[in-house]
Amino acid sequence: MRVSDSLPIHAVLPDLLSSLRACSSAVLVAPPGAGKTTAVAPALLGEAWCSGQIILTSPRRVAARAAAERIAAMLGEKPGERVGYLTRLDSKQSKATRILVVTEAILVNRLLEDQELEGISAILFDEAHERHLDSDLGLALALESQQVLREDLRICVMSATIDGARFARLMGEGTPVIESEGKAFPLRIEWLGARPEQRIEAAMTSAVLQAWRQEEGDILAFLPGVGEIARTRERLAEKLFGVPILPLHGQVQPQDQRAAIRRDPDGHRRIVLATSIAETSLTLEGVSVVVDSGLARRAEFDKAAGTTHLLTQRASQAAAAQRAGRAARTGPGVAYRLWEEAGHAGRPEFDAPEMLTSDLAPLVLNLARWGVADPASLQWLDMPPAASVASARERLAKLGALNASGAITPWGEKIAALPLDPEGGAAVLFGAQAGQAEDAARLVLLAQERGLGGRGEDLLQRLSRWNADRGKRADTSRTLAQRWARAAERLVGRPEGRAEDRAQDPALFLAFARPDFIARRRGQSGEQWASAGGRGFMLDAASPLARAEWMVIADATGQAKGARITAAAQLSRTDVEQHLAHLIEERTVARWNASEKRVEARRERRLGAITLSTGPDPDPDPEAIVDILVEKAVEQLGTLLPKDLLARARFAGVEALSQSKLADRADEWLVPLLEGRRNLDIPASRFAEAALNLLSWDERQMLDKAAPRHFTSPAGSTHPIDYAGDDAPSVEVRVQALFGLERHPMIGTTPLLLKLTSPAGRPIQSTRDLPAFWRGSWDDVRKDMKGRYPKHRWPDEPWAEKPSLKTKNAFSKGSG
Repeated sequence: MRVSDSLPIHAVLPDLLSSLRACSSAVLVAPPGAGKTTAVAPALLGEAWCSGQIILTSPRRVAARAAAERIAAMLGEKPGERVGYLTRLDSKQSKATRILVVTEAILVNRLLEDQELEGISAILFDEAHERHLDSDLGLALALESQQVLREDLRICVMSATIDGARFARLMGEGTPVIESEGKAFPLRIEWLGARPEQRIEAAMTSAVLQAWRQEEGDILAFLPGVGEIARTRERLAEKLFGVPILPLHGQVQPQDQRAAIRRDPDGHRRIVLATSIAETSLTLEGVSVVVDSGLARRAEFDKAAGTTHLLTQRASQAAAAQRAGRAARTGPGVAYRLWEEAGHAGRPEFDAPEMLTSDLAPLVLNLARWGVADPASLQWLDMPPAASVASARERLAKLGALNASGAITPWGEKIAALPLDPEGGAAVLFGAQAGQAEDAARLVLLAQERGLGGRGEDLLQRLSRWNADRGKRADTSRTLAQRWARAAERLVGRPEGRAEDRAQDPALFLAFARPDFIARRRGQSGEQWASAGGRGFMLDAASPLARAEWMVIADATGQAKGARITAAAQLSRTDVEQHLAHLIEERTVARWNASEKRVEARRERRLGAITLSTGPDPDPDPEAIVDILVEKAVEQLGTLLPKDLLARARFAGVEALSQSKLADRADEWLVPLLEGRRNLDIPASRFAEAALNLLSWDERQMLDKAAPRHFTSPAGSTHPIDYAGDDAPSVEVRVQALFGLERHPMIGTTPLLLKLTSPAGRPIQSTRDLPAFWRGSWDDVRKDMKGRYPKHRWPDEPWAEKPSLKTKNAFSKGSG
């Protein structure tokens, strides 16, 4: 069935139809504007195998609705007849609907609810190159359903820029790749260059004004986010009075989104300011000029912070090509780029798949619901990263959604049955248990839908404004929240008793689901917050929430340290003390006080990492005290033990006294020494004695023999041997005490370094060869010593003399 023969895709439609008759899978590669989104699904309706519904996925709600409306118009119908759409906030379908355009998340939920996809003949994955998490998951689940349950299910992956061969390999041997050349219109690129000193809205305003003066046709300008669009729109409105300047992003009302997509009804030239939402899927009528900021805002999950933050990055080469292509979809076009041509090759070639950057908790829970504990058992273009999967499992286990083996729990089944992320689903279920499912659902929806109920971080203020709003978006959103609430009530049942007796602040339901994100103010300004999960967060000091003492954080952006709170709800101290009492624990905390160099024990009441109260513990656990002392002692073994003992043991090769072995056996020798103490203020000799007690009698003998502590000179004097110095072993001794010594003293097989001194103890010379010293430099030393110390003996042949430290007269009297 053809709706038009003017679309380039019709040149290859016969090949695609023939392939899907012979094979259950296919890959269609067609450039932007070829017509794959609007032409393929209607063409399948006339196929003999297509007796059921065709699901066409779209990456965004705006694109899903626009695609359905365009296909319906091409068939001469209204949306909701043979062509319908289903998104989270909007739906038009009927029993007659054969083609249903859905967002990727809707498809995932449909697969999880019905693995056989009863009544579905085909799934068309449009714009698969964007590699959204739900798209990758939906394809993996659909392929397994096809292989195990539905061999007749047709699956077609469609995109303009994908690696068709790679998708074909994923989908099975023999999967054909059909390529359409499309209709190429001339596209001119103007490189305006970057101006880092300018704010993006100023640079974009200048570029759009230049394009407005120099080109014809409507202008589509790409900016990274909603804030930049609003500021650029204000600047342009001052310069171009009366010109339609239309925003296009996810927060725009559906009727305003339609106005941005279609030509001006009065034929006026217009400017559309869009986020990356307009990169693919949408054809904006009348657009022949694109102005590209070269920036994109991408969501990235921070495992350390546990939050997803938005990063403004350089758009990839593929994204830039998609954006520029918007200008030449229906005729010649021009794209103005706010960067240098020379730097274009340095941009990333493609955007990273969401599988590698997103929070995988929803994916892991959905896989568990599907019956898969190991993601590797499914077919993926990019395998879910092991670290991200492990982090997701840990958080789901804390939520009670997974058991220790990673299987889904009954509570997890209830969470997964709701079309929400795990924490959002849990919050609505907690609300349902308290009889306030709709309150909880509205708060969860507010945290997800930017702009709903106005702006600001305070979710409860936004909830109040939303409740009073009678606009179409507000009504549609309330209907969605009510649908979630009814689904949650069916899962947990309605509580008994009077509602007024059970009434709780809806913020509590978020706190139950996100206990790590319960936060307390630090300081008076309200800018710094400490969370129960141990992370710090920042808040605008002008926010109404800055005056609160407690809150639960629903969303934050930025890095792990100091992420900025963008959505939160205030909690009262009563909420914390009464309703969150199950999260509060009392415990003794023993810690090392570095300034006082002792262990202190305190009794604390804590909510996670937040200390509610603290005071001295009069009766701490003695084992905990000793454990800390032992840990600190092990860290300081090199200073607590006499250095000469460690050095002797090292020289002698007594491994039992090495620091590593002493640390391993700390319980044997340190615990008895430290019991009953709070500090390490113990003489080094006691530490040495305790360590030596670890040695057997043979090891002690070996130590004393291999590394004797003292050297006894021929004169009978004793001198400590230094084993710790760089020149060890060494000994300091008066040269006269060595008279009569012909052989050099040894420590095992190592010559002892003799540091010879004068009678006054001043250094003379060091030697490891005493006989050579006697017969060599001694003659010069002797002459010098004679002049300095004439009362002492300085013989010509000291090795032949009797050793003595006495003066000549005293020595003579003693000899006589």
